Amino acid sequence: MTNQLIECVPNFSEGRDMAIIKQITDEIESVEGVKLLDVDPGKATNRTVVTFVGAPGSVVQAAFLAIKKAAEVIDMSKHKGEHPRMGATDVCPLIPIANITMEETAKWAHQLAEKAGNELGIPFYMYESAATRPERRNLATIRAGEYEALPEKLKKAEWKPDYGPAMFNARAGATVIGARDFLVAYNVNLNTTSERRANSVAFDVREQGRVLRKGDPIDGEIVKDENGEPVREPGA
Repeated sequence: MTNQLIECVPNFSEGRDMAIIKQITDEIESVEGVKLLDVDPGKATNRTVVTFVGAPGSVVQAAFLAIKKAAEVIDMSKHKGEHPRMGATDVCPLIPIANITMEETAKWAHQLAEKAGNELGIPFYMYESAATRPERRNLATIRAGEYEALPEKLKKAEWKPDYGPAMFNARAGATVIGARDFLVAYNVNLNTTSERRANSVAFDVREQGRVLRKGDPIDGEIVKDENGEPVREPGA
């Protein structure tokens, strides 16, 4: 059988204390068959993006250990940063690399979330190709309101987690796990203090584009398809 390979790119809500970050990455490197490729901390965002790769079972085990350690060493009740976030491990996507389909990768994502939900007492939501319902495919939709909105959000039936308890975990927050294609992300400095203009530029260039509106592109009525979903204009 040809070896299967997947990549994992978890984002942790700590980008300033390298001792804490190392405790998390040490857990990843403790798993045989996993290769740690990159650790990218950001002070302003107070967030670290970690990239590692390996056989699916090994990657899932390493991701579980990292999520567990992050919940122990990061306290979300004290977290401040410029990037949207809702949990100590904010998001944890799995990406198919070799000899594995997206559907198979999504099954591994569910296996990870089920194990972590059962053992760690953290709410987990599934997104992108692992989403359990259409409205949860988009990460921004799940993360709306961020960590601060979780206490009330978790009381609502429509926001019952896919795995783990529907209870607020003040220290760890909540985590989004999924399966997706490769993502290219970068930061651009704009010569403006207008958040509205910055968002407009972002919508114009991002692959997902912007929601199509009637009349005014910012405040106009949202155009919806036959299924009631917003119609989008692809970015450049």
